[in-house]
Amino acid sequence: MTLDRMYMDGQWVPAVSGATRVVNNPHDGTELAQVADGDRPDAQAAIQSARRAFDQGDWPRLPAPERAAALVRLAAAVREHAAELAELETLDTGKTLAESEWDMDDVAGVFDYYAELGGRENEEKLTSPNPDSTSRLVREPVGVCAQICPWNYPLLQASWKLAPALVAGCTVVLKPSELTPLTTLRLTGLAHDVGFPAGVINTVLGPGTTVGAELAESPEVDLVSFTGGVTTGQTIMQAASGNLKRIALELGGKNPHIIFDDADLDVAVDHALNAVFFHAGQICSAGSRLLLQDGICDEFTERLVQRMGRIRLGSGLDPSTQMGPLISPEHREVVAGHVAAASAEGARLVLGGRAPDDEATQRGCYYLPTLFTHCEPHMTVVREEIFGPVITIERFTTEDEAVSRANDTDYGLSAGFRTQDPDRIGRVSRALRFGTVWVNDYNVYFAEAPWGGFKRSGIGRELGRAGLDEYTELKHIYESHAAKALDWFGT
Repeated sequence: MTLDRMYMDGQWVPAVSGATRVVNNPHDGTELAQVADGDRPDAQAAIQSARRAFDQGDWPRLPAPERAAALVRLAAAVREHAAELAELETLDTGKTLAESEWDMDDVAGVFDYYAELGGRENEEKLTSPNPDSTSRLVREPVGVCAQICPWNYPLLQASWKLAPALVAGCTVVLKPSELTPLTTLRLTGLAHDVGFPAGVINTVLGPGTTVGAELAESPEVDLVSFTGGVTTGQTIMQAASGNLKRIALELGGKNPHIIFDDADLDVAVDHALNAVFFHAGQICSAGSRLLLQDGICDEFTERLVQRMGRIRLGSGLDPSTQMGPLISPEHREVVAGHVAAASAEGARLVLGGRAPDDEATQRGCYYLPTLFTHCEPHMTVVREEIFGPVITIERFTTEDEAVSRANDTDYGLSAGFRTQDPDRIGRVSRALRFGTVWVNDYNVYFAEAPWGGFKRSGIGRELGRAGLDEYTELKHIYESHAAKALDWFGT
């Protein structure tokens, strides 16, 4: 692997322009690497490589078990290099090393899962209405897939997209975020080493405004999968309409976490912290909108303040660190803007609301765990995704009020609630309008469970059987074995 190169048609190549960009460590701002900085011509070359591999190559026509075997080899390579990948992920994103190690386990698991799920020849026999005929349903690969990944979980999100596409028989143009491309480049190198054919995986680097736009607009691309913000998702959806290509969009959320007054407070407080502060709150499913019932609101808030005040910030490579930095100075300014707006709208700042002032974090993009109380549903801080270490607290009285408040959002990605009442579990689980609902837990993901949301949280699903279906087209094949003339016309 060469960091200042992109990967196309089985070769590492520089940007057409020769341009590079610096990738910085969010912990201290130091330079990690210089990587190729592509433009539209680079995206076009990657698309043509994938197009040739799909239209003329063997990959889509291989037996499914052979494609699955390649995924198994890649999963094994990820496990073999897990320590290296995890350290690179931490340097690139700022998250703690433990979080990166969990991610590598999940990445390998996703490749293994789709190898097993997609490794069987997938054909369904249908009951034909006519005698002497057969009818069958087959799933075929969509074609060339552009996959645009976010910066917060670079390799995990890449695996969610790559694994089902590859096992289905698609070819891929993968674009990591320009902020965090390093582990994606390393994974691409591992894919090369384990024998994926030239053109099946192409990794192109560069900004979303040029490279991403070309991937979305190109008529040579059959599907575009994007994870990121709503505004960019809308732009991609409009661009994709040019050739009516398939789209899959995961666009984030504003996720409620409801605590009823019969919940186990010790566990609930701990899980409320877990729901938000991993990766400094830069998680699309972060349960940053905390809804507390009257009976426990004051005590819960007090316990939360005590625990939040003890969160240890620092380098993700330091084993004592519990929360790392934000991804960039620019993103820290975005978070700070949300905090300022919340105070201006009347939310009460109880904790944090600024960058730390200790010497160890001065060179990095750190922001203190922040808590607002006296929040109301109309406030911007309650309605907009912050993508930072910020919790808002709303107080509610009844179950109906909690559900109504939780559903009063433009998003519908995930929600969680805590109660010991089995009847309430059934009612609230059904009433919440979100793609995933966690009961007495939060932020639980696994490969078998589909992931995606309602409303402005996106279109389509990743993971599970639904994640594989995104990358296939259904074809009905009807065959008559004893065709006879109807003698209807012209007789």
